Amino acid sequence: MIKQNKYAVIRIQGHQHRVFEGEELLVDKLSDTKKVDPEVLLIVNDDDIKVGTPIVIGARVKIKVLAEVEKGKKIDVLKYKAKSRYRKHIGFRPKYSRLLIEKIS
Repeated sequence: MIKQNKYAVIRIQGHQHRVFEGEELLVDKLSDTKKVDPEVLLIVNDDDIKVGTPIVIGARVKIKVLAEVEKGKKIDVLKYKAKSRYRKHIGFRPKYSRLLIEKIS
């Protein structure tokens, strides 16, 4: 991985992510995929650090939606109680949206 000195910390749907330009990011499925407007909490560009209170004024992160719905890895939940013949299996597959970080400014 190439070391980049420019990154940002953004908040999408209540989750914070550290992002670099050109990076792909998996987030929980977006309800409105046409409009993705993250809140920029921090921008670091070499030695220049801008910290928001809570949002950095005038900062933008341009995001492109690559895949609206993408299935994640299956999660298996097993329940078992000894000596009572109780066994339960639940499978769950989360849905994600894949985003591309185009530009940090």
